Amino acid sequence: MTDPVVAQKGPFEIDVESGRSYFWCACGRSGNQPFCDGSHKSTDIVPVKFDSEEDRRVFFCGCKQSASAPICDGSHNMLRESD
Repeated sequence: MTDPVVAQKGPFEIDVESGRSYFWCACGRSGNQPFCDGSHKSTDIVPVKFDSEEDRRVFFCGCKQSASAPICDGSHNMLRESD
């Protein structure tokens, strides 16, 4: 199994729009963070679909370790300095 790459050690604050779907990058390899650009195709990791039901600000996980993916759950606070 492929391990995800830490894209950043903190969440991405994104304003999402009601009725729109977003595909969160779960592998950490996308050049369009926090969203998927297809870079996962060389891995066994797939993006996570997020459907927005309202206009609001969302904190998407940047470390790719959240148990509540794609939403940040603070897991980045447990990363070692070398991660």
